[in-house]
Amino acid sequence: MRDLLTAAAGHAASYMESLNDRPVRAELDPSAIGDAFDWSLPEHPIDAGLVLDELVEQAEPGIAALGSPRYFGFVIGGALPAALAADWMTSTWDQNAGLAAITPSLAAIEELTGAWLLDLLGLPRTASFAFVTGCQMAHVTALAAARQRVLADEGWDVGRDGLIGAPAIRVLVGEERHVTVDRALRLLGLGSSALRPVAVDERGAMRPAALAEELLRHRGPTIVCAQAGNVNTGAVDPLDAICRLSHRAGAWVHVDGAFGMWAAASPSHRELLRGCADADSWATDAHKWLNVPYDCGLAFVADREAHMRAMSVTASYLEQGGPVRDPLDWTPEFSRRARAVPVYAALRSLGRSGVAELVDRLCACAERFAARLAEHEGIEVAAQGLNQVLVHADDDEATDAMVAEVQRDGTAWMSATTWGGRRCMRISVSNWQTTYVDVDRSVEAIARALRCSVGSTL
Repeated sequence: MRDLLTAAAGHAASYMESLNDRPVRAELDPSAIGDAFDWSLPEHPIDAGLVLDELVEQAEPGIAALGSPRYFGFVIGGALPAALAADWMTSTWDQNAGLAAITPSLAAIEELTGAWLLDLLGLPRTASFAFVTGCQMAHVTALAAARQRVLADEGWDVGRDGLIGAPAIRVLVGEERHVTVDRALRLLGLGSSALRPVAVDERGAMRPAALAEELLRHRGPTIVCAQAGNVNTGAVDPLDAICRLSHRAGAWVHVDGAFGMWAAASPSHRELLRGCADADSWATDAHKWLNVPYDCGLAFVADREAHMRAMSVTASYLEQGGPVRDPLDWTPEFSRRARAVPVYAALRSLGRSGVAELVDRLCACAERFAARLAEHEGIEVAAQGLNQVLVHADDDEATDAMVAEVQRDGTAWMSATTWGGRRCMRISVSNWQTTYVDVDRSVEAIARALRCSVGSTL
């Protein structure tokens, strides 16, 4: 076992040490990588060391350097050293972190880490929390609590009676919401017909006046989904006005803060989230800006009773109800990984000032991207906010060609999107290792890509 794990550590270290220099793109695309593997199921056991070596060799051509300091394609962080090491221990301990009675240390770590997160993000310290797979399931968890509460206020117990015959719930969402909100509502049985899009401004932030009009259109159980960090522009909805208007109308406010909520950890940026703590529930990811390994989403709910009633379950064979919080009562999972452990390690290693520095540096890198790219003829900056940047070339064809050439080049990796009716290059600065040096190298690669793509279309 020791030899095997030492070999795994060697493979992992070699990969991590290569991230600064290797091409960011994968060598092979999805249609080609399958040919690297033997598709026949072995008839007999194979030595574990050989399996490991074959796995690394065969998978390597299809591994994109998502942990590279120059991966900007999506809001994907890397893995902080302490978080990565703690994640290894999480797998080694192999605990089912649902019940405190069987995993006392990990339940205690989860409770401690949840308290740290509430403090760091400026949320009510009495709020409940859940560690889930990602922001998708954080939405499901938080909005299940919202569904529980808004229907209970109408005299309907959704946990007992379900949704058939229940009062209709209206969900007000910004026109620029993330698609995970829509899917969460589908999973919760509310359906797309419950959605009422609210107009947004030129940066994609919800307009309070438009929300006020929508709130007046209907009296009944209402959930308002606000956004802290537009996936394209980084814009943050005016959360203070949204919470004030919504609560006046008796609505529940949920905040999608997948990456943007981490701005609350920075004294320089937390004003962007003014009013966030007044919401009723929140969802974010630790595997984005906090840079813990995949996967780890976080749900927070101000109404602990609604959260627990929506999620808890009991059985005669389970050991529940002790003095320590049972994670099982707050998440949609029965069997679950101890996701709090790498988060604990990340926060312990960075400290409050380290998280703030991480947020500030990556925002500054995004600002540098915008400033440097604006200097290049043929490139226009469409938007910049928090750690997000949008740029485009003179036309959609040139933009798509520029993005494709950057991806092929391998110095950096950016994705394409559509914003304001135009194709854009989307730059998301999320990796803990990224510095101005990486920004400047990437800007040079983008400029080369534009020259190459323009030349190829002439």
